[in-house]
Amino acid sequence: MSFCIFFFPSSMVFRPIGAAGTVPMILAALIFGIWVCSILFGLHDPLRFRHPGRLAVGILFLATSASYVALYAGITGGSTEVARASADRWMILLMASAGIIIALGEVVRNMDDALVLLRALLAGAMFCCLVAVVQFFFELNPMEWFKVAMPGFEYNGGDTPFQSRGALLRVAGSTFHSIELAVVAAMLLPLSMWRAIYDPRGNLMRRLIGPALLIFAIASTVSRSGILGLVTGLLIFIPFLARTPRLWALLAAPVALGALFLGVPGLVSTLTGTVSGSEADPSITTRTDNFPRVEAMVSDRPWLGLGPGNYIADTAIHILDNQYLNAAVTQGLVGLVALLVYMVLPGASAVMAARASSNPQLKSLAGAVGAGAMVAAVCSLTFDSMSFPVFALTYPVLVGLSGSVWLMAKSENAVVPPSELAISRPVPNVGSGRTLKGEGPWTR
Repeated sequence: MSFCIFFFPSSMVFRPIGAAGTVPMILAALIFGIWVCSILFGLHDPLRFRHPGRLAVGILFLATSASYVALYAGITGGSTEVARASADRWMILLMASAGIIIALGEVVRNMDDALVLLRALLAGAMFCCLVAVVQFFFELNPMEWFKVAMPGFEYNGGDTPFQSRGALLRVAGSTFHSIELAVVAAMLLPLSMWRAIYDPRGNLMRRLIGPALLIFAIASTVSRSGILGLVTGLLIFIPFLARTPRLWALLAAPVALGALFLGVPGLVSTLTGTVSGSEADPSITTRTDNFPRVEAMVSDRPWLGLGPGNYIADTAIHILDNQYLNAAVTQGLVGLVALLVYMVLPGASAVMAARASSNPQLKSLAGAVGAGAMVAAVCSLTFDSMSFPVFALTYPVLVGLSGSVWLMAKSENAVVPPSELAISRPVPNVGSGRTLKGEGPWTR
C-alpha cells in the first residue's frame, strides 16, 4: 500500500469512481471497509489500540461530517452537483486516511514491523525521486507511460510535471506538483536517515542512496516550501539521534549540500533568488492578497464553511496556497480547529514519545516520525497540502506510525494496562544480534 502511493500516478483514475478512484485511494478505502466490517461482525476490538493519531483523525472526521451534512441539507448554501461531488471526494479521502492510520497503529508493534513498512514506503519514495532525476536531466516524463499500461483507468489531468523557475526546470517526480514533491521528500528524509542508520539489510553506501535522492528531489524543485521543510525536519530529528550518528549527520550535511550545488549548474543562483525573493514576488503577493477574501468568506459562513472541498478558484491568483485558510473557507472555524489538531497532534505525540523513550533506536525513530509530521504541519501554511493526492496519503502513514511509536514508548515505560501489554511484542529486538538494545551500525 505505502509503495503504491508513489508508484501509481494519481492522475490515472478508475472511471466509475471518478477523481477519487486512484489505485492507492481504492486500496486505502478497502482497508477502512475491512476494518469496519471486522468490528460489525465482532471479529475485532477497536479499543485495544488507542493513540493520539486516531483521536486526531476522528476529530477531523466529525468536523468534516458536520460540514458535509450541512452542505447536503442546504444549510451552508451552494449545494450544487459539483459541490456535492467535491464533498464526496473529501469524505472518501478521510475514510482512506482513517484506514491507513488505524491499520498501521495496530500492525506496526515493534522495530521489525517498522522496518518492513519503511522499506516499502521509502522504496516508493526512491522510485519517485528517480523519476524526478530523469525529468530533471533529460526533460522526459516516465509517468506518461502509465497512460497505456493501466487498462480500465483513464487520465484525469491535474498533474504538472514541469515548471520553469529561474535558470532551472522544476520537476514533480511521480507527484502532482514540484511543491508536493519537495514537501513529501522533506517529510520522509528523517525516516530515510533513520533507516540508513539502523537497517541491518545492505551496506551503508546502499542505504545512503535514499537520503541522497530525497535531498536531490528537494533541490530539483527549487521550492521555498521544500527548504522550509528540510530545515524544520532536521532541527527536530537530529537532537534525537544517538551521539555518533548525530555527529556523522552534522558532518555529512554540508558535504552533501556542497556536492549537490556543484553538481547541478544554476542551482545556487536559482535557489538564492527564490529564497531572497522580495514582497514583489508574485508567488508571495498572491498568497497575501487572498487574506481579505478569505476573511470575507469566513465571515459569511463562519462555523461550517462552504462545504468540504467546495472552494474552486476562478483564476490562478485566487488559489489558496494555504491548507489552513482553505479549511477555514470550506469547513469553517470548526473545521479549521479540527485540521489543526490533525496536523499538529500526531507530530507532537511522536516527539513526546521520543523524549520519553530510553531506547536509542526507538527514540530516534519516534523523533524521525515526529519530524516528518511536523514538516507536514508547517508546510501546510505554504500550499493547500490536502488537495495533493500523494501528500494526502503519505501524511496518514506518518500519523499511523506516530501511533505505533507512542504505543511502543508506553509499553517500554510499562504505563499501559496489562491487557495492552499482552498484545504487544518486545520493542528493542530488530531481528539481528547487531541491533539489540538499541544499537545500530553507527551507534558504537
